[in-house]
Amino acid sequence: MFLGDGMSVATLTAARTLLGQRRGQTGEESRLSFEHFPTVGLSKTYCLDAQVADSACSASAYLCGAKANLGTIGVSGHVARHHCTAATDAAHQLASIASWALDADRDAGIVTTTRVTHASPAGAYAHTADRNWESDGDVTAGCSGHAQLDIAQQLVHARPGKDFKVILGGGRREFLPNTMTDEEGSRGRRYDGRNLISEWLTEKDSRGVTHEYVWNRQQLMEVSEELPEYLLGLFEPSHLQYHMEANHTTEPTLAELTEVAIKSLSRNKEGFFLFVEGGRIDHAHHENLAHLALDETIELSAAVEKARELLSEQDSLIVVTADHAHVMSISGYTQRGGDILGPSDALGDDGIPYMTLSYGNGPGYREPRGGQRVDPTRQDYRGSEYVYPAAVPLDSETHGGDDVAVFAWGPHHALFSGLYEQSHIPHRMAYAACIGPGKHACQHSPHSTT
Repeated sequence: MFLGDGMSVATLTAARTLLGQRRGQTGEESRLSFEHFPTVGLSKTYCLDAQVADSACSASAYLCGAKANLGTIGVSGHVARHHCTAATDAAHQLASIASWALDADRDAGIVTTTRVTHASPAGAYAHTADRNWESDGDVTAGCSGHAQLDIAQQLVHARPGKDFKVILGGGRREFLPNTMTDEEGSRGRRYDGRNLISEWLTEKDSRGVTHEYVWNRQQLMEVSEELPEYLLGLFEPSHLQYHMEANHTTEPTLAELTEVAIKSLSRNKEGFFLFVEGGRIDHAHHENLAHLALDETIELSAAVEKARELLSEQDSLIVVTADHAHVMSISGYTQRGGDILGPSDALGDDGIPYMTLSYGNGPGYREPRGGQRVDPTRQDYRGSEYVYPAAVPLDSETHGGDDVAVFAWGPHHALFSGLYEQSHIPHRMAYAACIGPGKHACQHSPHSTT
């Protein structure tokens, strides 16, 4: 499963156009890699208690198969956000498709450009009443006495996280004590004095399995030549850098992370489940940094293409989707091939240019000067840090409540056509893969031996 966090339909349209224009084409006719997939559907992203989803409740839907309350992960609607102990009740915990895979003797792993404890990847392994409880200090800040484990602890010490063969992303700070600095000089955030990276290594030692921890691209490339059974890679104190701004000698691309993960997990002849997130599409949109959001989408497309090269359409199902939309829109009547990052060909009724891409809200709001709208073209809109205009002032742009696209390739891809609840996605994947609860495709095959 590939997830473009915040990858709305408008984001897809603008990203494919930018991709084509980078290649010297007009752009509109281009396609991202997964837009060639044979089946496309739409999923409805609302949460149990919210019209517009966040990345936590949506992760519960597309990874665990049930809608949840805003801000909660891997728990049923009986768990209210911020409740200190409710998520510890097994009756309220949801099993993820990664857990279903492990139960069926498959392997599982996660890859993300965010912290590995962030909301989307946490949906594969965590049960938490608050998405922000990534380290122990986050939990104790709101809870006294007995409370649930923080998300990082769950990844290292609880099932299914401790059994993931591959964990690649950012977020070293959530695993290290605040008395310790990491390899790049950033201080940890834990108050309990524990070094969870060391504990992960110790736990693997106790099992007698081969394992490696890496924190930069060179180490990842070296270990990929002879992969261990278990691989933990944490490449930044927090999120990975935006691709356009990253140091590519130290920071792996999403496609490189995906390739290593697939090569590792493919060694299990029974199969595997891998979750791959292009998580910084969302972060760029929140800052109204449309150029970065589109580039991160193109990077996700490259990762999907790498997966398709490595896997067989006969036995591997790839599903690409988003957790929620954003409020970026594409407007104006610009001529074919017009710069997707630039202004519309027309002017506003006030005689001032407006951008083809803009946001319904966010930090890109420009206060009028002298009763006039600010000309958005007075700044260099080709730069990655250009903040696109927004209609309503907010420190952080909001998500959108639009349906999001679902693309599928491989066995039973046709299951993903139509319009359906986001919580159907893991069940449909599990049906195709013959894992998890409910009916399975292999039970209906005339050649099945199960």
